[in-house]
This record gives sequence, structure tokens and C-alpha cells, in this order.
Amino acid sequence: MARYDRKDSYHQRAKREGYRSRAAYKLLELQEAQRVLRPGQRVADLGCWPGGWLQVAAQIVGPKGRVVGVDLAEMDPLTELANVFAFTGDITEPAVLERVLDELGGRADVLLSDAAPKLTGVRATDRAHEELLLEAIETAIPALLTPGGSLLVKLLDCPEAQAFQKRMRSQFGSVRVLKPKASRKGTTEKYLLGRA
Repeated sequence: MARYDRKDSYHQRAKREGYRSRAAYKLLELQEAQRVLRPGQRVADLGCWPGGWLQVAAQIVGPKGRVVGVDLAEMDPLTELANVFAFTGDITEPAVLERVLDELGGRADVLLSDAAPKLTGVRATDRAHEELLLEAIETAIPALLTPGGSLLVKLLDCPEAQAFQKRMRSQFGSVRVLKPKASRKGTTEKYLLGRA
């Protein structure tokens, strides 16, 4: 079994370079390989705590773009980034999705989610939590994403994620599953990139 190292080289690099989490490098790597984000876009980040993906997205979309994040966990404000707004909320609630739309000023060009359920170690419970999270993201797609927009979402290795992936193939013209090098050693996480 791989040893979990919270303070690995990506964690240390994030501290040094001012990112709120090592996850920033996963998005940077996916961006370099796939050009997920472009300047001027509107981006929604579902499950945005602690803010590493918000920081990267804000840099890429630039001052003409807008990034809005929501998470169940309260987050320290990103006051240094004028094009970012983050708030605390539950993405299963329609009012929260409406607020994301309002703050974006329209539908998102890109919908991001690096969210994962809190794992308990009980397989059936963890799978049920992953399924609920993926269902919430799936419900948010038609509410938040502009037609022709892109989706980038974390998947854990389980049948529920495989079923989600299959359903996304009917919603997007192109679906790829990617594994960034910046993912922790031993993790089963992958990223689904859906494009029109």
C-alpha cells in the first residue's frame, strides 16, 4: 500500500508558490495538456475549498473572466483576486445554483469540480457519498453550464463513477478520463473532461 504523505513535494511547492493547495498543480497540468480554460471565460467551481483551483482558474481566465466557487466548508476570502467570488453553500440546493449563476453573470463556459466526499473507510458508505456528490454535479450541469461548455470533474474508482462517466458520454461529444502526475501516490482519483 502506498504511504500517504500530506507534506509531499507538491504540498511544499504550493506553500512556496502561494497556492492554497497542492491540487492547483493538477489543474495546471490538465490545463497544459488539454487547454481546459481560456481567457475571458466564466467558470464555476463546485466544491472549491480550500481554493487552489480558484486561484489557477482566475489566473487563466484573467481580468475579463469570472470565477465563482461554492463549498460546504467556509473558506478564507481570496481578496487578492478581483475576478473570483466564493461562498459557502450546498450544491444540492437550487437556490445555491441560482446564486452561482447570479455571481457569474450568466452560465458557465467551464464547470469544474475537484470535490470528493469525506471518506470513512467503509466502502458502502464511501460509494454512497460519491454517488450523491456525482448526482449533485450532474444536476448542476444543465442549470449552470452553457450549451457547448466543458466539464472537468474528479472521479474516484468505483462503479458509481463508472456509471456517471457512461452518462456523461451521452451529454458531451467528447469524454476523456485523465490522470495527472500531480495526483497523490496511491490515489484512485481520475478526472473526467467532457467537451461539446
